[in-house]
Amino acid sequence: QVQLVESGGGSVQAGGSLRLSCVASGLTYGSKSMGWFRQAPGKEREGVAVISTGGRTGHSITLYADSVKGRFTISQDNAKNTVYLQMDSLVPEDTATYYCAARLGTCVSSSSGGICPASDYNFWGQGTQVTVSP
Repeated sequence: QVQLVESGGGSVQAGGSLRLSCVASGLTYGSKSMGWFRQAPGKEREGVAVISTGGRTGHSITLYADSVKGRFTISQDNAKNTVYLQMDSLVPEDTATYYCAARLGTCVSSSSGGICPASDYNFWGQGTQVTVSP
C-alpha cells in the first residue's frame, strides 16, 4: 500500500521561501513518477513539478510548470524515500493547497511543461496549505 505524507506548508510574504517534503512508503522500486500538484480555490488541480524515474536505468528527469521554472526546485532523496519542493521567490499566485502525488511508471506530456495531468496519478497525499501574502 502506497502512502504519501506531506509537510512543510505555511504562510510567507511575497519573495519568501518554503520547502515542502513528501515521504513515500510502499513505492520504492521500479519506474515511477513523484511530484507536486497544487489547487487553488475554484481552480483545477495543476502540476507544479515532477521527478520521473526510469526503472531499468534509474535515470531521472525533472519537469516543471512554466509558471514556476527558475523559482521552484524539485529533488529527491532515495535513501529516505522523500521528495522535496524548494519554493523561492514566492508570489501570491502560488497560494494553494499543495499535494504530493505518485504513480507507477514514467509519464511525460507533450504540454504543461511535460507534466501529465492529475488524472494520471494514482496516489495522493493529504495536502498542505501554502499561503503567500503581498
